[in-house]
Amino acid sequence: MSTTLWIILGAVVLIGLLAKRIPALHPYLEKESLSAFFLGVSSGFPYAMIGATLTTRLAQDGIDKKTVTAFTLAFLVYNLKVFWAWIVDGVHLPLIGRLGQRVSWMLVAGTGVIAAVINLALIDPKADIAATATAAILVGVAGATFDIVIDAFRIETLKPYQLGVGSGMSQYGWRIGSAGAGALALVMAARSGWENAYIACAAFAVPAMLTAILMGEPARHREPAARKGVAEAWQSIAGPFAEFFQRNGAWLVLAFILVHKIGDTLANLTFRLLFDDLGFSNDEIAIYDVGVGFWAYLIGIFIGGIAYAKMGLKRSVLVALVLMGVSNFSFAALAAAGHSNLGMAGAIGFENAASGFGGVVVVAYFSALCDLRFTAAQYALISAGASVVGRFVTGTTAGAMIEQMGYVNFYLFTTLLAVPGIVLFWWMSRAGLIDAAMGTAGGGNDGDPETRQ
Repeated sequence: MSTTLWIILGAVVLIGLLAKRIPALHPYLEKESLSAFFLGVSSGFPYAMIGATLTTRLAQDGIDKKTVTAFTLAFLVYNLKVFWAWIVDGVHLPLIGRLGQRVSWMLVAGTGVIAAVINLALIDPKADIAATATAAILVGVAGATFDIVIDAFRIETLKPYQLGVGSGMSQYGWRIGSAGAGALALVMAARSGWENAYIACAAFAVPAMLTAILMGEPARHREPAARKGVAEAWQSIAGPFAEFFQRNGAWLVLAFILVHKIGDTLANLTFRLLFDDLGFSNDEIAIYDVGVGFWAYLIGIFIGGIAYAKMGLKRSVLVALVLMGVSNFSFAALAAAGHSNLGMAGAIGFENAASGFGGVVVVAYFSALCDLRFTAAQYALISAGASVVGRFVTGTTAGAMIEQMGYVNFYLFTTLLAVPGIVLFWWMSRAGLIDAAMGTAGGGNDGDPETRQ
């Protein structure tokens, strides 16, 4: 068993021992929350295989920088998953489908990821860069499909009151899975080559597959209406989106999804540029950005799970939106202060804690928006919408804006960009549209409405 897997098991045991003395940890030990953790571990590793890990492999193989950076296009597949997510909801697999819709697709998607990663392992980038690119895209397709199933299984397994803690556990797992796979790949590549390193990392798909087998088909899963003809088949594609947009306030919810993270995304991409221009050394960046940021993020996730349980969905999401806006302001203050280790630690610590907190409660809200008949398709739509605008705006305007405005005004501007999302969510809450647009996953028809207050 690898060191990474021992660390994962050790963390679970440690939480178990602490939970006996700290009541606040009890929700994290419920089987549904633990399942979300292991699902997150498997969700994170394909992303690492076509991210920094592949970049390092290509660079060490002598591939030129322009070609290496072009491989980031493989990530676009994750934004396109909405176009085939309906298949996971509506297509029943032969033979293995007897295990249940979610369990059968988890096993098939997990097997697909393992095959895709092994395929990428067996291709030599120096001999055939085009084949390597194709293999990376296949990992992206398989990983995105795996994510579709994992998200659906997580949402349908968690009860409405567990969505906050479950989202936090999923993010813990994602961080450990992506970082663990990346670290394992680097260590093994140095000792036995990249081929064996990638093959070993394929094992990170197993936790989600075992979780599906042990947990069984989610009790809250709802089958769509039976489909027999062409019209019914089309309904399986259009139905999830039609159901969502027929809800009262759905278009405003979509507007919120699209705009709530634009300012945060704009700011996040530019932090390293700021640090470089302020003269921070690599050691300082490693200590404060990577070190302090990592632990602050984990703490933020934990606090977010507790806040969701204590404050409810509406108030916790509103607090998260405000915190994300204020975190951008902290970097305006750092830019004005100049080179300050204490300032950098404070800004990074606050930013990561706010991101961890927001990630939990906002993901819980997005999960609650799903109809249990169309969980896979609707969550794919929501998660894609939450990132597409920010990524596009960041990639096309951030650098030019910094050159024109300077860092202080740029971060003040990103702080202002958080205001529309805050105001829109507050208004929807006061107008009753948060509850009106809620899906059955959030208790809309089959759960306790109090969990959404």
